Amino acid sequence: EGKGKRRNPLHDFKKTGEMMLIKVNKSLEVKTKLLNTTEQCAKRCNRNKGLSFTCKAFAYDRVTKRCHWLSFTSLTNGVRKKQDHAFDLYEKKDYVRNCIIGKGANYKGTISVTKSGIQCQAWNSMIPHEH
Repeated sequence: EGKGKRRNPLHDFKKTGEMMLIKVNKSLEVKTKLLNTTEQCAKRCNRNKGLSFTCKAFAYDRVTKRCHWLSFTSLTNGVRKKQDHAFDLYEKKDYVRNCIIGKGANYKGTISVTKSGIQCQAWNSMIPHEH
């Protein structure tokens, strides 16, 4: 990163065009606000600024320029995808990634079996291996 250059906050997100998430589980949280750009939405989501929940994704309504911050992703139980031409969906890569990068410190995905299908050891367990 050079001097004066800022990292684009959208790099932390996986974009799915013309897609919106619908919450079936009513306890999942959403907050909306008018914002001019997807970069502004991404920045607020990354910082959780003004949100009472951890932002895991956002959908941007290109027509109304409205940002919908989501406490869930497409992989969350109680959520369904809906094709919608007005929206672009941006999900934080850490929450939808199905692979571990580096030591996996930021991994928040759902994979819990090894490549050969063996159930992973729980982080709070010292059996069968010590950490």
